[in-house]
This record gives sequence, C-alpha cells and structure tokens, in this order.
Amino acid sequence: MKIAIVGTGYVGLVAGTCFAEMGNTVTCVDIDAVKIARLQEGLIPIFEPGLSELVVANVRHHRLSFTTDLEKAVGAARVVFIAVGTPSDADGSADLRAVFKVASDIGRYANGPKLIVDKSTVPVGTAARVKELAQAASEFTMSVCSNPEFLKEGAAIDDFLKPDRVVIGAENQEDFEIMNDLYKPFVRNGAPILNMDPLSAEMTKYASNAMLATRISFMNEIANICDAVGADVSMVRQGIGSDSRIGKPFLYSGIGYGGSCFPKDVKAIMHTAKKVGYEFQILHAVEAVNANMKSLFLRRMDTLFGEDLSGITVGLWGLAFKPRTDDMREAPAITLAKGLLARGATVRACDPEALENARAEIGAGVEFLDDPYAVIEGASALILCTEWNEYRHPDFERMAQLMTRRLILDGRNIYPVKLLEKHGFERYGVGIPPVLAPLNPRV
Repeated sequence: MKIAIVGTGYVGLVAGTCFAEMGNTVTCVDIDAVKIARLQEGLIPIFEPGLSELVVANVRHHRLSFTTDLEKAVGAARVVFIAVGTPSDADGSADLRAVFKVASDIGRYANGPKLIVDKSTVPVGTAARVKELAQAASEFTMSVCSNPEFLKEGAAIDDFLKPDRVVIGAENQEDFEIMNDLYKPFVRNGAPILNMDPLSAEMTKYASNAMLATRISFMNEIANICDAVGADVSMVRQGIGSDSRIGKPFLYSGIGYGGSCFPKDVKAIMHTAKKVGYEFQILHAVEAVNANMKSLFLRRMDTLFGEDLSGITVGLWGLAFKPRTDDMREAPAITLAKGLLARGATVRACDPEALENARAEIGAGVEFLDDPYAVIEGASALILCTEWNEYRHPDFERMAQLMTRRLILDGRNIYPVKLLEKHGFERYGVGIPPVLAPLNPRV
C-alpha cells in the first residue's frame, strides 16, 4: 500500500518506518527542511533503540523516503496519516492548529479519494473536524479514521511491530477494511484489531494514558504512607500485583512520571471533561501527587542538610524521564536540578543519551559530564533519577572512596540493601525503609 505520513516526530517516524518494514511504500513529510535533509542522510533526530537501523534498511530498499513536498506525497498515497504535534495550551487543551492545517492541505492536494488517519493524540471529536476541513478543500471524497498510538518510548519498535491491540475508529466498512489490511501483518500473534467509532477510539487513547498515570500516582500515595508507618512499598507492590484483578504493570513507586504523553494527555482529558460540564476529580489528584513526588528529594535534602546547600555538591544519575530515551519533557530531574541550584548546591549530572536535551531544558548552572563516577567525586549526595541499566550495578567501593558523604537518594528503588550496608552507604528511597549509616561530617 502507498502511504504518506505527515510529521516526522517520534510517532510519525516510528509508524512510517514500521509500515515500510512490512513492505508498504511510505513517504514521510515534514516542513522542517533541515530535519528532512538529515533523515535523507540516515541521521535520526531522536534516540529510540532499533529505529536507526530500520530507517537505513528501508531507505536502502526504497520502501521509505523523506520529503518536504506534501502535495507530491498526498498525490501518491491512498492513506495519509497525520502525526504532527499536539502540545498543551496554557489551559491544558491540546493545540490542534498543526493538525487542522494539515487536514486542509491534504484536501487541497488530493487527486482522488483519500483516507486520512489521525495518528496524533487528539481530543474527542477531532476526526469530525478534520473531515470537515479536508472535505471543504477537496472535490474528492475525504474520509477520516482515528488510529491512536500506544507506543512506549524506549520500546516503540517492538510496540508497533507486536502491538497489544490496534484501535481503529472509522465510519464505514471500506475504511475498516483498508485499515485492517494495513495492520494484519502486525497482529499475527493474535492481538486484536478493535473496530469502533472515531469518538470511542479518540477517548480510548486518553483513557489508557490517564489510567496508567493514575496507577503511578496511586502507588506513590501508598509509598508516602509506607514511609510514614515504616512499611515497604516494594513488598506491598508484590502483594497487590499478584491479584489478577490488579496486575503488576505501572505499580512502581518513584519520583514521578514525565514524558510527552502522560502529563499532556491527563491535562487534555481533564479539559475535555470540563468543556462538557464534568469535573474529572481523580485526575486532579493524580496531577497533584505527581507534582509533589518530583520535589520529594528536595524536601529530603532540606531535612538532611538544611535549606541552604551552599558548599554541597550533589550528583544526578539519569536525566531523561525514563530509560532508553533522550526525552527530557516533564522529567523529574528538571525539578530536582533547578531546585538544588536554587538552594545553592553545586550540581553535576550525567545521562547515557539525554545530555544535549538536558542542557537545553535545564539551562546554565549544572555541570554535565559523561562519566558517572566523575559526577560524584567529592559529592555529599547522589540522586538516582532515571533507572538506566548502566546505573543498576555500580562499583560501590569506588563510589564510597569518591564521595564526601556516602548518601544515596534512590528515586527508583533499585539498590540492594546488603550492598549499601556493606559499603557504609545511607540510602533513602520512595516508600522503602531507609538504610542508615554513621554520618560522615558535612564538608
């Protein structure tokens, strides 16, 4: 099938590459000429494991190409995916200007009937507006389908090639058949293709992300109570996760969620609810809990050192909002770094992939280093923000020699008690009993 993907961000690039991998002819379009030129050279603008290799292979086999010429791409395609950004406005609503501009342009450039597919995360009712705008600009039949993405950064290729489910929201049987044929190669493992109306498909995307964000904030509330009463949230997680009605995913406590999806989508569904006269009370709490968790270790530092951190060096391991990505959007490390700097601390930080994005996001004041051990040399505290594999089994003996005070604030609860005790470390986690050691003097 001949496909055009408008937008070469995270979703568009992954989708276009995976469709090409299944033998389709895919043209990815973007208005950013510099980005397109780099993609044509095989230079990928984001870090996503496995993506670069697939892009290069499919370009080599002439199944995948990149262009700024939307008219040519639309003319050659039967199906046109919209995968442009929908950032949050100040009121929490999704900014749909790019989506609507592309919809009108597709109608204007269409040389025959087109199936337009909303791949961007968009509020309920967007498909109808996209169809209206495209049809108003075209003499040909424009139909619109909602096909939300459910990709996890760091595992997006696997998620697309082997999805849990595919959600298709369409208005007629012909569109369902086109989309079902397109996705059949991805569901040979028996995953369902769920056909529904566009409104329900749009709501499914927001409901999924809101539920996952809720699970995270719920477990962080449990963790806070565990801290207060002396219980261990990791044991509680195992106890409730073994219940088949609850399950194990997204029950890990930590210093909050971030990224491009959860924060934005929680705001957007709350805004949608408010527009129809309903107050989404649970999600107000989810947001509040998440904001509180991002500053949890700032409060811990206040308790341990006082609010003036002048003369204190703090190392941060991990900056991206999660492992296996360079995405810094809404990352807890941003709140921590800025809060530490505001208290007068000297802050050093490292991350395997996100250093450049972190420099742009956090700004001046932090010393960004490649070597995690250089980060903690002379430091009074290490804060583990992101649980990259590189940080899971460090050389504790070397760390003990480098640090002025053997103190770890473990934001993801990954370090084992026995090793910490063996090397004389103090450790504070999130909802787990602290590991206490004789305090070294503050230097």
